[in-house]
Amino acid sequence: MVMADSVSTPLVASIRRDIADAGGWIGFDRFMHLALYAPGLGYYARRDRQFGALPASGSDFVTAPELSPLFGRALARQLAQALAESASAEVFEFGAGSGALGAQLLDALGERIERYTIVDVSGALRERQRERLAAYGARVRWLERWPERLCGVVVGNEVLDAMPVHLLHWDGARWTERGVSLDGERFAWADRATRLRPPVECDFVPGTTLEVNAQAKAFVATLAERMTRGAAFFIDYGFPEGEYYHPQRSGGTLMCHRAHRADTDPLVDVGLKDITAHVDWSAVALAGQDAGLDVLGYTSQARFLMNCGLLDDLAHAGVRAKAAAQKLIQDHEMGELFKVLGFAKACRFDAIGFSEGDRSHRL
Repeated sequence: MVMADSVSTPLVASIRRDIADAGGWIGFDRFMHLALYAPGLGYYARRDRQFGALPASGSDFVTAPELSPLFGRALARQLAQALAESASAEVFEFGAGSGALGAQLLDALGERIERYTIVDVSGALRERQRERLAAYGARVRWLERWPERLCGVVVGNEVLDAMPVHLLHWDGARWTERGVSLDGERFAWADRATRLRPPVECDFVPGTTLEVNAQAKAFVATLAERMTRGAAFFIDYGFPEGEYYHPQRSGGTLMCHRAHRADTDPLVDVGLKDITAHVDWSAVALAGQDAGLDVLGYTSQARFLMNCGLLDDLAHAGVRAKAAAQKLIQDHEMGELFKVLGFAKACRFDAIGFSEGDRSHRL
């Protein structure tokens, strides 16, 4: 087992050098990128086990496919429809984590998938995925960066929330960008003047700190540019704009996860815990539309999975399987906090996942 200090200390030293080279201050987006993705050192660049159902496994948090294989089985029905409507046979998964979802989709879709392409920036995670998906042979391939062209169906489960964000702080008179400097050898918050603004104007409380995720919007714009025909489905926790930037949400949504416990201080235990921010689904949807994608629908994870047949699967599941899968749809678990947004290009269709309970009008 790798000792914590042996991992964290070199990363912290590297970030300190980055801050010094930048004149004593870096934006939080840069800090978050280094903390999560610095080659060989960042949280997602190491061989630790981030994903798992319980702390005893050495994991820090659980994702839906790790929680229950019924997640992938239900999602596969939506992907099968999208593959048929787009006349394609390739699935692209961005940020495939442990490979659990890939295995579930490959099992459920069978020969309907001629190729399963995983795009993941983490070499450590790619190695873990190769081990888990070895049985599927040459049908699975890995890329470190965007393919030039995509024709098929894209899926991203908890990928947008891990994209680095800018932090903005309102002191009652002006907006500043919140970044990271050094206080001796410790990381410390520091604010600088900025032209960045939140996408809405309202009566924010002095002391408000919030996130703006330009990278998520750029990601969707790139998807639109490179997709020739197909569909995309993103599952993540987040809110539409009106809820995301509500004045009462004065602390923003930034969160860290370690050993299945959450905290709000990303400046400590750097590299040893996940850092995330909720998704502004309105911004993502508008970015897609502006770039030429059609919005297929937007709804809660619970409604999406039920539309895709999860309740029928539960009826035939054992007691333990039912208990685990219930967390996918319960309001106080993943059911309401997690949302699903669907896009299409050159093949608009009535997606089964949004057949009931579509909330696109709330975006």
